[in-house]
This record gives sequence, C-alpha cells and structure tokens, in this order.
Amino acid sequence: MSTAAPRDASALAAALLPWFDLHGRKDLPWQSDPSPYRVWVSEIMLQQTQVATVIPYYQRFMARLPDVGALAAADLDTVLHLWSGLGYYARARNLHRCARIVRDDYAGDFPADIEALRALPGIGRSTAGAILALALGQRQPILDGNVKRVLTRYHAIGEWPGQAAIERRLWELAAAHTPAQRIRDYTQAIMDLGATVCTRTRPACADCPLAANCQAHAAADPGAYPVRRARREKPVRELAMLVLQDEQGSILLLRRPPTGIWGGLWSLPELPAELALADMRAWCRESLAVEAGEPRVEPPLRHEFTHFTLHMLPLRASARPLDGGIMEGDGRVWYNHARSGAYGMPAAIRRLLGSMPGRARAESFRSQT
Repeated sequence: MSTAAPRDASALAAALLPWFDLHGRKDLPWQSDPSPYRVWVSEIMLQQTQVATVIPYYQRFMARLPDVGALAAADLDTVLHLWSGLGYYARARNLHRCARIVRDDYAGDFPADIEALRALPGIGRSTAGAILALALGQRQPILDGNVKRVLTRYHAIGEWPGQAAIERRLWELAAAHTPAQRIRDYTQAIMDLGATVCTRTRPACADCPLAANCQAHAAADPGAYPVRRARREKPVRELAMLVLQDEQGSILLLRRPPTGIWGGLWSLPELPAELALADMRAWCRESLAVEAGEPRVEPPLRHEFTHFTLHMLPLRASARPLDGGIMEGDGRVWYNHARSGAYGMPAAIRRLLGSMPGRARAESFRSQT
C-alpha cells in the first residue's frame, strides 16, 4: 500500500474551508474560550455520543467543574453523578484520573506536546490532536469517526477501517490533508462535514463541497463506505436486580467494582444467577446483612450496550438492616433522593427505579435523567 501523499491533498482543505465559513458550526459551547481543558472535556464526552446529547451534560459539567483544578479536587461520585446517562463510564473515571495527574505533575497546565498528552489516561491520538489543534492551533491531524467516514469516501478505501494497515493509511491521509493555516477552522470543518453532510446514512452529496473530487461520489455509491465489519449477533445477559426499600422508602445501593460494566457507579444488588428466587431472603441476610420481605417480581427492562443486551428483572421487597448491618461508607448506602447527596447511577438503573410506582418515587428518579 502506497504511503505517498495524495496529489489533491491541498484541494480538500481549499474546498472545505469556504464551506465552513458559510455552514460550519461556530456556536457550540466548547468553542467559546477553547482552552485545553474545555476542549478536552468536550472531546471525551463526544466519543461515541452525539453533539445534541452532549451539550446539556457539558454545560452542567462546566458549571460545576469549570477548570482542571476543580475537577481534580472533586470526588469521583460527583464526577460520575454529572456523567450519569452519558454511558461509557470509563471515560469519566479516566477524566478524573487525568485531571489529578495534570494538577500534580504539570502544575495544572495541559502539556503542549502530543506524546505527553497521549500518555495521559483516556487520551488517544485523535483526542490529543484535537486538543492541540482546537485549543492551541497546532498542526495536528485528527481521525475520529466523522473524519474516517469523510476520508474513506473521498478516497474510496474499500477495506474495513479497523484493520491496522488501513488505519495507518487513514492517518497518513489525515495528516496530508491538514493545511498549514487555519488549523482550528479546518479541524472543526472536517468534523462538521462528517456530522452534518457526509453522514452515515443518506449523505447529502449535493451539498458537499468535496463532491467534485470524491471517489465514492464519482462511483455513485457513497453508502458503500466505510466498509462495515461483519455483524455479529449480540449476546444477551440476564440479571435479577434487588430493589430493597426500608420504611422511609430509601433504596439499598452498592458501589460497583472500579472496572467493568458501570465501573465505580452505584447500582442495585444483583442476585447471583445460580440462586433460585426462594433463596433470595437467605442470601440478603448472609451477603447484605439485610432482612428482606417476600419479593415481588416487577416488569423486566431491556438495556442495550455496544457489545451485548442486558435484560434486567427487578425483584422488589421491603427490607431492614440487621443489627450491626450496613453502615455508610463501606460501599453500601441507603439512598433516598429527598435526603441523599449526589450519587453516580447508571441511566438504566435510574430508568428502572423511575418505572416503579409508589415508594420508589418515580417522579424523583425521572427528574434526574
């Protein structure tokens, strides 16, 4: 595979920048005062998430944690609570870790060197390039999902972009097309083009400034690019989740392990798969130090993850701590929306609790999603 720069390397930017001047997005909240911190938070939030979804989360996050020092000083629960509903919670944990490293090792200033940036938790090559290009105007290429789609169509790259050799080629093309001037505008422009014109389905080729030189458009088949990986049937996982409520309507939550599904968030206890429903009360006594009543089976809920589907079966029961039972601060808490502080909960758990009538206080949980 050739590594030479394309002959039309400058033509792409020359066509794209005038389009951006007329049609590009210039009022996104992170475009105001594009500091490395603000750009970094936006780029992490935008991974796997649409702009329209990110904007209110970003605004709340910045209102509460306006700079890297505030984020580093915050506790993880605060960060996860602000992130709750965005999904891919490893992003939030890495954001928190990264802020503390920047505070402690870099005196609160993000490094302006791309390799130093890439060494920080949760910052890959494209995110590092975006921080330096958008915040500091450095000539750094980016290769997020929108840019990959534009380049694979523009050059009619007929192989799956996830292959290492194809990804290397795409990075070469991204670097070759990045101009020496107007770095911020070009970087935003190529992301905007992929997001608003060169979309995954029904690309608006008639409105695209690159159509004249786009090989996929010339072949009248832009939908064939990028080549998709063969689809695999998603596995289904089933979980019985315990909604244990005390006399005040507070619900028992457990903090999940720091890695894996919903890592570090507060969630409901899960009944081990090998136990029958009849064993639930004994398991609660032995494992949770809780005396539970007879469980009531609530309607199941379905939640889609990227790689699997989760079927949740809620089991609702009254409960009270046994003598010497659950205390605050040991990874377990009796949560009551009216009295408790901010706890990061997965959106699926909030939805599950919000779907229940009566003392689960559906309105309270819905108001937090």
